[in-house]
Amino acid sequence: MGLISRLFGLGEVARGVGAAVGGVAEVFTENKTARARADHEAFIAAISQHGAEFARGQRSAFDRLIDGAYRLPRPARALATLGLFAYAMADPIGFAARMQGLALVPEPLWWLAGAVISFYFGARELHHARGAGVPGVTVARDVARTIRDIEGMRPVDAAPRTTAEADENPVVAAWLARSG
Repeated sequence: MGLISRLFGLGEVARGVGAAVGGVAEVFTENKTARARADHEAFIAAISQHGAEFARGQRSAFDRLIDGAYRLPRPARALATLGLFAYAMADPIGFAARMQGLALVPEPLWWLAGAVISFYFGARELHHARGAGVPGVTVARDVARTIRDIEGMRPVDAAPRTTAEADENPVVAAWLARSG
């Protein structure tokens, strides 16, 4: 068989036909190997981006303390609620007295406490978001920088054009005629 295929060149023809059929087949069905490679590359890129979002530089002890405090409210509220149930069962009279004391706090004081806490933590969050490169803030900063650069390109002395320049360029001549 090997001798006959070499004599008549059937081996090369068969390879050519196989490659052509493979090329046509990829038009109708996807190449699973190429698809798996593309999926893997997309996954690696997504994981890398995700890791970069959580990369942090050197921060002060105060920043670490406040960042830790950001994580406390939800678990503290959950544990405090469970603690209130335990306290109500352990000392019902003391619990009732403390709840009556909270009922005496005027509503504007509750609003003030909520506003102070919200603005403090909100301002810190906004500060960190600006430093982290939030897309809207980064784009606005880049646009402002570009506008400053463009404004810097304006000629300092806008000397009037001479008639020699107008003679060389008909567009400049028309512009000079309109501008008076």
